[in-house]
Amino acid sequence: TPAARLAAGRRGTLRPLAVAPMMDRTDRHFRRFFRGISRHALLYTETVTTAAILRGDRDRLLAFDPVERPLALQVGSDDPDALARCAEIAAARGFDEINLNVGCPSDRVRRGRFGACLMADPERVAAAVAAMRDACPLPVTVKHRIGIDDQDDWRDLLRFVDTVAAAGCDRFIVHARKAWLDGLSPAENRTIPPLRREIVHRLAAERPELHVEINGGIASLDDVLDQLGHVPSVMVGRAAWDTPFAFAAADRVLFGDRAPLPTRRAVLERMRDHAAREQAHGARPVALVRPLMGLARGCPGGRAFRRTLGEQVAGGRPAVAAIERALAVLPASVLDAEPAIPSHPSPPRPGEDRPCPGSPP
Repeated sequence: TPAARLAAGRRGTLRPLAVAPMMDRTDRHFRRFFRGISRHALLYTETVTTAAILRGDRDRLLAFDPVERPLALQVGSDDPDALARCAEIAAARGFDEINLNVGCPSDRVRRGRFGACLMADPERVAAAVAAMRDACPLPVTVKHRIGIDDQDDWRDLLRFVDTVAAAGCDRFIVHARKAWLDGLSPAENRTIPPLRREIVHRLAAERPELHVEINGGIASLDDVLDQLGHVPSVMVGRAAWDTPFAFAAADRVLFGDRAPLPTRRAVLERMRDHAAREQAHGARPVALVRPLMGLARGCPGGRAFRRTLGEQVAGGRPAVAAIERALAVLPASVLDAEPAIPSHPSPPRPGEDRPCPGSPP
């Protein structure tokens, strides 16, 4: 197949864990925060349109600290020429990958002619991938759904993937739900269409020459390990925001890093130092503390921790003071607990209680 011929030209490093691009979530403060959780997981920017990159405040939109790497830029457009220019810019600015958004179902995205609606036009996506690959040495990847609207047949998915693979796509990140472009909101599209992970597993099995990564509903490191029995890489979405410490053992379990495991205290102290630097340059306190809100979810003192962060910044206190006050709320047994190491790859059964990540069994 064309995909098999191009497999030898794959670019970049395949990493077993990535954190999904999420609007209003994966900004540079979240990325700095998550680096305290994992040094090795691939992180993403929020989606940035080509128009914003080419005509907007590029220094603000594309700013990142080298500690955030490995870092992928997710772009949105259906214009191969504009995407090629953005790929050149991404490479020049030090990003590790560039990713095309073919998965977002929002009306605003669809009006911009990118996102999930592009699954109906695989030739256009292929042209975009080819243009980006010609323009830069970075891995060019595509994030998409298993289908859209009534175009959700296996043959539709295979035609899309094969067409785009022939253009040289380096990795397919597949959200294991279809998207309804009419009738469901973006939030509903993340929950109402059923997860069909078996479709992504089948794609990985039938196209072993491709790099197929699964996304959708991955809630824990156990879930990641379970999925790695079917695909070579896993992308975590909302769980990385809601319960980030659930992935704090990832570097040891997935990447073989023998460095000391992080604790919540170490993560918070790291973010306190980041906040001190950033607030001196005018960063908003709320933007600096928002990524921390899920760090102690489900743990003793977790609700008081979140409430303290919120009340402190709402009351006009600087982020550093808010973090210090919140540190004092959590008991040492939570702050200093190392993350639990999964003992087996089986995820908890649906509805089964999950312990506070890092708590003793």
